Amino acid sequence: MSHMIPVMLNAKGQTCYIIGGGKVAERKAAGLADSGASLVLISPTLTPGLQAMAEQKQLRWIARAYAAGDLQGAFLVFAATNRPEVNEAVMREAHQMGILVNRSDDATESTFISPSVLRRGRLTVSVSTDGAGPAVSRRIMARLAELWGPEYEEYLDFMAQVRQRVKETIPDSDTRAKVLRGLAALELPEPSGSVEWKAAAEQVERWIAQQLEG
Repeated sequence: MSHMIPVMLNAKGQTCYIIGGGKVAERKAAGLADSGASLVLISPTLTPGLQAMAEQKQLRWIARAYAAGDLQGAFLVFAATNRPEVNEAVMREAHQMGILVNRSDDATESTFISPSVLRRGRLTVSVSTDGAGPAVSRRIMARLAELWGPEYEEYLDFMAQVRQRVKETIPDSDTRAKVLRGLAALELPEPSGSVEWKAAAEQVERWIAQQLEG
């Protein structure tokens, strides 16, 4: 059995297409809008949610059925209609043009799939069953959401600031790399709703000074 390769795509500013205007298309559109993609949706009709996105200029709506040649210039495309023959035509054109494509009703020939995703600020956790059980993926993700709560957003922002502080304080690359490795072993507060980040930052500053003295 072959497996898909997990990747994180940067779609910011890229032209991404969704063919279809139903609930599946709405879920795909929400994720693409958050990514900063330039989103184009082709469908005769839209859900109320997609209609709102179009009115808010979060996507460009082409109000007609898909036609051959529509994918010109696309970075990736979701074939998300309720008509298998249309999804098949979209997938076939995407393959011919070398465009990444996901077919919502049959993942077997898709070049990518959309995993269940949990976001906590800078943290992204994804779960996939290679298309075998999306409901199972969502159930696993719900459990993971209990383990990594909203407090991880502040925690990771703090860790990013610490890393930046080390880079600014230590110009020598070898010393900087050594300090960053040691930072992983430093006993910092675990994420919670009551962490005093100012006190934690002072702890890190003292530790960095000790490393430089040593």
